[in-house]
Amino acid sequence: MDLNQLNFKHLFYFWRVAKQGSLTHAAEQIQTSQSALSTQIRQLETRLGTPLFDRQGRQLTLTATGRQVFAYAESIFELGEEMLVRLEGRDTGTAHVRVGSVSTMSRNFQVNWLRPLLQDPAVVLSVESGPLQTLVERLLRHQLDVVLANQPVPSDPARPVSSRFLGSQDISLVGRADHWAGIALRVPEDLDAVDTALPSARHGVRLQFDALCFAAGVQPRLRAEIDDMTMLRLIARDSGWITVLPEVVVQDELLSGELVHVGQSSQLTEHFYAITAQHSHLTGPLDQLLTRAAAGGMFTADPTDSSSPTRTSSCSQND
Repeated sequence: MDLNQLNFKHLFYFWRVAKQGSLTHAAEQIQTSQSALSTQIRQLETRLGTPLFDRQGRQLTLTATGRQVFAYAESIFELGEEMLVRLEGRDTGTAHVRVGSVSTMSRNFQVNWLRPLLQDPAVVLSVESGPLQTLVERLLRHQLDVVLANQPVPSDPARPVSSRFLGSQDISLVGRADHWAGIALRVPEDLDAVDTALPSARHGVRLQFDALCFAAGVQPRLRAEIDDMTMLRLIARDSGWITVLPEVVVQDELLSGELVHVGQSSQLTEHFYAITAQHSHLTGPLDQLLTRAAAGGMFTADPTDSSSPTRTSSCSQND
């Protein structure tokens, strides 16, 4: 079947019924009769040569093919809705930027990087967090404009994405000033049996830290492993334990003197990436932000790219 033989109105009706799970509710929203809706969906099924719903009385359940068609229809019509929103935004001078952020990333890093957008009165910004795979799927469905992550995502024909390096930040050991002021620890040599709070195993930094300690034959005393960086920041602030995290997470506490820097290793580093869908249209402010980062706007050169020139960090150690 050629594309010009596909009736997109029928596909739209199918999409609305599949989303609602009910002919009745979909017919009310579209303001047409249930019989007309049912007839046009059957015409779509005839055109595609396969049923899209299993019908048991008034109960509609998507078939395996129906689920595939629904996934494509979801992308088609959500992209159409995005187009209308952007055109309306262009008319009002407003740019909508939708950001996904991996849940293990520092909130302070996100705010630091997004600050130009936060300060732009013409930008409406939305940010959501979640697992990397889920966010990339939403990116490919055009439900997000960019995903901030602490690892690159390989591109392939089924997942055409680009991972743009934003920079690196050394990982530090910090502790409460009333316990650790004036103390400097070698990492990892001085950490044997030291009470320690760590990122969870989902975080790349944890894997680096465990490998470093294992190679040195050192066993810190694990007191907490935390997935969320905000929670790890609170642990650093409220416990007397050494906490391993990017200093950007606790930049305010270090600046105030509530926490102090206890140790650091050049072998513990977190990298930051902006992931975008290939060939996607980026709004002006987001495109400018990514262009600035590519020009060396923050941190250092991409460690995965031996051809990248070393860049001078524009962020202080406590950013």
